[in-house]
Amino acid sequence: MKIAIASDDERTISSHFGRAKGFVIYEVKEGEIINKEYRLNTFTPHVRGGDPHDRHGPILRALKDCKVVISHGMGRRIYEDLKKTGIEVFITEETRVEEALRRYLKGELVHREELECNH
Repeated sequence: MKIAIASDDERTISSHFGRAKGFVIYEVKEGEIINKEYRLNTFTPHVRGGDPHDRHGPILRALKDCKVVISHGMGRRIYEDLKKTGIEVFITEETRVEEALRRYLKGELVHREELECNH
């Protein structure tokens, strides 16, 4: 299973999913991290310019191999689009990437929907 965490520096969780510089992608098997990569964000409308015909398609395709997405904040439309594709979404008050991953794996990560951006 792969888990994507929005981050500008690979250590802290980005406050805005679409404006994150990249995503820390953890591959986890039986509760153990087996791989970690950092995908630069070259696919959200915030970094590549808006495309009214395929606004969230590029990010959905870029993270399609992930089962979970974690961010400190995100807009309602991308939240709904991620969920529609079967990706579990967590908006968390946690700001540290590794702590959020640890809490998620232990079933302790709290989803805080009120932290979403309404833009």
